[in-house]
Amino acid sequence: MSPFLAYEDKGVDTSATPLVLVHGHPFDRTMWTPQLEEFSRERRVVAPDLRGYGASPVVPGITPLAGFAADIEALLDELKVDTFVLAGLSMGGQIAMECYDRFGDRVRGLVLADTFPTPETDEGRAWRNAMADRLLREGMRGYADEVLEKMVAPYAAPEVKADVHRMMTATPPEGAAAALRGRAERPDYRPVLSRVTVPALVVVGTDDEYTPVADAEAMHALLPDSTLHVIDHAAHMPNLERPAEFNAALGAFLRAVDARPA
Repeated sequence: MSPFLAYEDKGVDTSATPLVLVHGHPFDRTMWTPQLEEFSRERRVVAPDLRGYGASPVVPGITPLAGFAADIEALLDELKVDTFVLAGLSMGGQIAMECYDRFGDRVRGLVLADTFPTPETDEGRAWRNAMADRLLREGMRGYADEVLEKMVAPYAAPEVKADVHRMMTATPPEGAAAALRGRAERPDYRPVLSRVTVPALVVVGTDDEYTPVADAEAMHALLPDSTLHVIDHAAHMPNLERPAEFNAALGAFLRAVDARPA
């Protein structure tokens, strides 16, 4: 049976722990290009397009984070990726928390980048649903123009800005709207973080307005065994804005996980 999700599967199975990368909203798996190129040299790396994004099927309506997690679990089953390090950025980080809650026994390390674990506020719920309505009505371009210099810093390299804008405008509005509505109903993941039994890496850009450094510090405090890495001169997507530093932090974490008994 062919997998439901489109995906990238690079590298080869070695003794190194596989790496699974979960993108954020409103992006696709190409946001992980610098990490796919770097880490597939030494380990297997899997990066799916979430449902409603990239080349994966669009399912209108509401896509809860649990639905995204179930898709990822099914893909990893199909690809026979039994245990792995799981990394997610922004919404992808919340999906990673949901994955850990569902099948944490398969996760050997958890990477949470520019994300937060708290449930939505009433104000935030209304905003997400209103934005979903707007995207269905107007499409993605106006939204992409407005948020570009919050997704990446105003001083980000022009080619990074162009790449991020491309991903946002290429996203199907129906998929983005379904995710916004589902994310508005997300649970509180703080209890999940407090019972994580594997090493965790928390990463954040110093100039991230969506998930400030204080949010990363709070997650770091909740996780029993975590490292916090703050990346200067980056906003919400340090993996693209400062890929060398992001990869260095992730690489050190992966090597530490590899060295632990399975």
